[in-house]
Amino acid sequence: MPKTVGIGISGGIAVYKIAELVSRLKKDELDVIVMMTEGAQHFVTPLTFRTLSGREVVTDLWNDSREWKVQHVGVAEELDLLVIAPATANIIGKMANGIADDLLSTVYLANTAPVLVVPAMNSNMFRQPVVQENLYKLNRFGCHIMQPGEGYLACGVTGPGRLPEVDEIYGFINKLLFPKKDLAGKRIMINAGATCEDIDPVRYITNRGTGKMGYCIAGEAAARGAEVILVSGPCQLQPPVGVHLVQVWSAEDMCRIMLEYQAGCDVIIGSAAVADFRMASIADQKIKKKEGGPRTLVLELIQNPDILKELGKNKRPDQIMVGFAAETENLLANAARKLESKNLDFIVANDVTLEGAGFAVDTNIVSFISRTGDLVSLPKMSKNDVAAAIIDRVADLLR
Repeated sequence: MPKTVGIGISGGIAVYKIAELVSRLKKDELDVIVMMTEGAQHFVTPLTFRTLSGREVVTDLWNDSREWKVQHVGVAEELDLLVIAPATANIIGKMANGIADDLLSTVYLANTAPVLVVPAMNSNMFRQPVVQENLYKLNRFGCHIMQPGEGYLACGVTGPGRLPEVDEIYGFINKLLFPKKDLAGKRIMINAGATCEDIDPVRYITNRGTGKMGYCIAGEAAARGAEVILVSGPCQLQPPVGVHLVQVWSAEDMCRIMLEYQAGCDVIIGSAAVADFRMASIADQKIKKKEGGPRTLVLELIQNPDILKELGKNKRPDQIMVGFAAETENLLANAARKLESKNLDFIVANDVTLEGAGFAVDTNIVSFISRTGDLVSLPKMSKNDVAAAIIDRVADLLR
């Protein structure tokens, strides 16, 4: 029997994009049940989705249904996956707090299938602490959360909140419906995000790392059956479902934790943007500016431990290690030196000066360099797809 996907559509301008998603799922011979909130119907009519899905579009908790005796329960019982896209701040808030006052929120509570939430809204709304807290709660409840894209939004601002591309949503749905389990029984440790180095009790130095790439890798590995330990510096991302998150602050903290876990891991992937330097001495009190005093402040920095190099010294013959080389010049030569000095099996090299690569974007442009010198260059693709390519290569090495 074909799998059944429920597409819950809430009221945002990105509703029109979901028509393409429904069409693609139907072409894959999946059964699709579309649910629309009242707000969603202001953007696209139910007739559009009824035509594309070939099924009744459910919109009202109180309507009589020809298909189900108790509509919201009947819909929920059919589903193999429930997708909320676009997920507005309103529906996210209802889901996180158990409010069931319309058809979609009621189906969510009656549903026992996996749930994929795809947020899309104004940047300021997305950044609101209450929205982030609600997403955190949904993640803790077991929902899969896609990170929104960044860019120009319909409201005229630029920032996070765009609906991810339909290709990305489609790919995520397929991973949830038809998961590979080629990493079952393996333990993988991944580091991600930027580290922070204290200057005084209120200031620190850090870098532009957001953690997106590492969190995508962690999610991909967990979806494919691995036990995943994610050692992360401070970031604003929700950890993927099924991942054991260990939060750290500094490079020294990250190194210590990873050395503690190393012996029990089959694979180690270093994607964090680790600070190369830290303060030689952290001030006990806030450093104050002085009226009429010097207008410069000199900070003495010393080198941090090279985390992957330290792990590489203890690497077992059967342990796989992967690193990243984020460079601004001489990409391949610098990456090859890191590959050798850190005792890696392969390295993922990317030029962060290229448009669509590097920090705080949803795409990346990478090359894989192996110990034998083989070079595989990938085109620009989403960080989810880059993560899948990395885990594919890891799985090949494990075999």
